[in-house]
Amino acid sequence: MTSPAGAADAADAAWSLDDVPDQSGRRVVVTGVSVGGLGHHTALELARRGATVVLAGRTPAKLAEARAAIRAEVPAADLEQVVVDLADLTSVRSAAAEVPRLGALDLLVHNAGVMAPPHRRTADGLELQLATNHLGPFLLTGLLLPHLVAGTGARVVTVSSLMHRLARRAPLDEPRAARARYQRWPVYARTKLANLLFTAELERRARAAGLPLTATAAHPGIAATHLAANGRYGTTHGVRASVLHAAVGAVSQSPAAGALPTLMAATADLPGDSFCGPSGPRELAGPPRLVGRSALAQDAEAARALWELSERTVGLTWP
Repeated sequence: MTSPAGAADAADAAWSLDDVPDQSGRRVVVTGVSVGGLGHHTALELARRGATVVLAGRTPAKLAEARAAIRAEVPAADLEQVVVDLADLTSVRSAAAEVPRLGALDLLVHNAGVMAPPHRRTADGLELQLATNHLGPFLLTGLLLPHLVAGTGARVVTVSSLMHRLARRAPLDEPRAARARYQRWPVYARTKLANLLFTAELERRARAAGLPLTATAAHPGIAATHLAANGRYGTTHGVRASVLHAAVGAVSQSPAAGALPTLMAATADLPGDSFCGPSGPRELAGPPRLVGRSALAQDAEAARALWELSERTVGLTWP
């Protein structure tokens, strides 16, 4: 963990892929590794630097595609895989039972997510965005905690969004309660706020318990992934999805560039609860650096309340 002076230096300095240290001997899990997305580029660069990367995704076919794409660039990449649907708590529990057979963990990157899809309840009775973007990752982290703290210092990185600033309140309502109206973008913003509240509370609890674990977060600015089209139309194919993806691409940076804040949050010498994002105007693009967050994202009481609500919802009390 850096000193305050070191943190100030990190905030002012430009950061690049050249700053990623050797990852040999580290075992990492990255969720949401579909080819061309942020998670794919995160996993690729960690594998390129010697990490054993556990690719976590919803289907064997998607995972096979990700493995092939990474091996095309890094033939000697040490890759494992685990199938997990973060929207399904049973799937999360099954995946968590599989990961330990691959060894102790040094890094868990929560990259997978959904953006503003039509309203849907999961098999657990949860709204899809909250389940995928927060509750599934919350449960996965708790179940993997013994393997994360088995070493000398692991890290949990959660990918949030600039959209967290648009949230007007934390998602503290009973998750399974019926709602009169579903507003996809406000719900998305609240789940991205939840990512930062989770990071802050995980860091606080790890310090209080004396656990060798650090929690950080990142956001990609605006990156040209298919997430917006997939959320809006439920597919990355078709004319409307293609038009939306092209429009996003015209005003955004590449997925490889968008992954840099995550890689910084995962590998740089940073204090716990650091938040990394692009350094350009309005944090839309540019080399990563430490960035700020909304006042709501710094609300310690909301972070505690969300944690306790999440524990009750997923049926796991930790740490």
